[in-house]
Amino acid sequence: MNQNFISIKSFEELNDTIKSEDGVLIYFSHEECNVCKVLKPKVADMVKENFSKLKMVYSDTVKIPEAAGQNRVFAVPTILLFLDGKEYVRASRNISVDELARQIQRPYGMMFETVNED
Repeated sequence: MNQNFISIKSFEELNDTIKSEDGVLIYFSHEECNVCKVLKPKVADMVKENFSKLKMVYSDTVKIPEAAGQNRVFAVPTILLFLDGKEYVRASRNISVDELARQIQRPYGMMFETVNED
């Protein structure tokens, strides 16, 4: 049940991914969160349909608490968008997929749609 999210295995791997990718959407959750399990495939579909250049990664807050702590994630689900190594969007708890898409649209468009017109 991965929905194209790549599971991060360590805090270092998460940091390396943020640094090496132009755009990363991180889904923080854990196995006991039922709301997270329902939301995750909806977020994956939204990203695939609208923001295909983003790398989607999953970070389990129970298995890798350091990744959650260092990113100030205190509730699940929490979704962070990093572009060029900087955090641009943060959504937590009661997340609307439509609202999340609206929040991502502008910074994503500035990063990818204007840069890649060659």
